[in-house]
Amino acid sequence: MTKLVKRRSVKAGLPPGTLVYIGDKEAEQAKISVIDYDENEFHERTLSQIRECLAFANKTAVTWVDVDLVHQVELIEKIGECYGFHPLILEDILNTDQRPKVEDFGEYLYVVLRMLACNGDNNGIFSEQISIILGSNYVISLQEREMGVFASLRERLRSGKGRMRKLGADYLAYALLDAVVDNYFVVLEKIGERVEKLEEQLVSSPTPDTLHEIHKLKRDMIIIRKSVWPLREVIAALERGDTSLISDSTRVYLRDVYDHTVHVIDTLETFRDMVSGMLDIYLSSVSHRLNEVMKVLTIIATIFIPLTFIVGVYGMNFKFMPELEWHWGYPALLLFMLGIVAGMMVYFRKKRWI
Repeated sequence: MTKLVKRRSVKAGLPPGTLVYIGDKEAEQAKISVIDYDENEFHERTLSQIRECLAFANKTAVTWVDVDLVHQVELIEKIGECYGFHPLILEDILNTDQRPKVEDFGEYLYVVLRMLACNGDNNGIFSEQISIILGSNYVISLQEREMGVFASLRERLRSGKGRMRKLGADYLAYALLDAVVDNYFVVLEKIGERVEKLEEQLVSSPTPDTLHEIHKLKRDMIIIRKSVWPLREVIAALERGDTSLISDSTRVYLRDVYDHTVHVIDTLETFRDMVSGMLDIYLSSVSHRLNEVMKVLTIIATIFIPLTFIVGVYGMNFKFMPELEWHWGYPALLLFMLGIVAGMMVYFRKKRWI
């Protein structure tokens, strides 16, 4: 289960720029893959050391460095040394609880966003940080874990189809952002299926498990909202910024990503309203069922009140009671009691209490 707030206490009192990983520790070795391409050539390699990326530094082609599993502090330090990144950027890469943002350092842009995915075990949502650094001819993406979201982009680059191989690093950065935002729709589809299933349960037979699922769904909504809402500001800043690293032709595509982000937010708000309504419906349903039970018990108790009174009167140990020695006294009393029950039932039905 994804924590809403990750533990930052390990960094308390440390100076700015101190590199400490905040997140779930990974036992696997970090993976570094490099794709170097232009319109005519394409090269793809898996590196063992980040310093090998310097061989692509002076080329006019676009270089995409993708790093999975950023838990290794030494690796992030070497990335900073090789490319001359500001220490605060390296700190933010390791602090995997960052709010989506964009920072302009002149020679490069640093973008933070959140990747969402569904947990197949319990239908929950987990959120991972993705850092993207855009330079004049390179893009560096750093992920907490290998999620496979960018696999389609690699296939597009390998095939050479479309415009990716013809355009610069800014278009590649846009494609990464677009892949992340498109994945939000996949997550929202899963959320929609869960919402529909809950609606059916609420109408048919709500149980305490239904309430638990509602609360879990509300928690997932909070995680998604924390990831998506700030992203709208990030995309707007990239689209309207004055940096020379993003061309005017790419800003048009960023505007499209902005529209998709707004669509995701609108859909998310709709689901949030529906889930909040489900909680009210559940509470009303439980209260209604309790009222129905109490009504039945009250009707039963009301019916037995006069019967108990009659039985109590004739159960007293007095010798001189006129009805005690009457031959038809017992069946007459039973018929009288049945008449009382029938009369009360007719009266309750006329009042629409039953």
